[in-house]
Amino acid sequence: MYCKIIACEIAFREICSCVARSTSLHDPEFLIQGYHDNPLLGMEKIQERIDAVPQGKYDAILVGYGLCDNIVRGLTARHTPLVIPRAHDCITFFLGSKERYLEHFKGSPGTYYYTSGWLEYRQRGGERVARMQGAGMGGVQTYEDMVEKYGEDNAKFLWESMGNWMQHYSRGCLISFSFNEPLKLKEQVQEICDGYGWRFEETPGDLKLLQDWLDGDWIEEDFLTVQPGEVVQPSYDD
Repeated sequence: MYCKIIACEIAFREICSCVARSTSLHDPEFLIQGYHDNPLLGMEKIQERIDAVPQGKYDAILVGYGLCDNIVRGLTARHTPLVIPRAHDCITFFLGSKERYLEHFKGSPGTYYYTSGWLEYRQRGGERVARMQGAGMGGVQTYEDMVEKYGEDNAKFLWESMGNWMQHYSRGCLISFSFNEPLKLKEQVQEICDGYGWRFEETPGDLKLLQDWLDGDWIEEDFLTVQPGEVVQPSYDD
């Protein structure tokens, strides 16, 4: 098969690793992670890229997103089927199945997961900018900017509120793959966890879900196939 990939940059390394081993041909395109901070805008951008796909060129369009705050809700297949992994979010991609995701979620709530994509996005300053933009702050990037724009009292409240997300977590977990070992991700996540006062753990990743997605092994249990004219809607179940 020859498939178009439209996916989030957060899974760039993992998807490319699977593409290199795939039995199918692919034309990959990666969109910025920041669209997650405004899911409606993100859905519009994904739909734009779907609509830009020429009719008859590909066997399928592989949409590399989970529900991710309903960023795929409302996506419409035009002339080419869409294939979307059944996943709550991209952590499912890296753990290999929605069942393993649920096992981790129930066994260790309060866990913040790290992968190469998340760490590289963070290094570029993406985490801070994204959180501020998601709060409707127009890309303000420093505390001093917020003081100038909102006043000192308001800036202090907003800054402290943005930092409260850390209080919901007690564990940082690196999802590791052998091809990422040269990146020294473990050391980076250990340092982050030490700074937040979290315990650090590491779990092996599993690319089976992504590999099946790219190879065309689209069993209904694991993948949603959206035929031309159909619209994606969440099912609100397992």
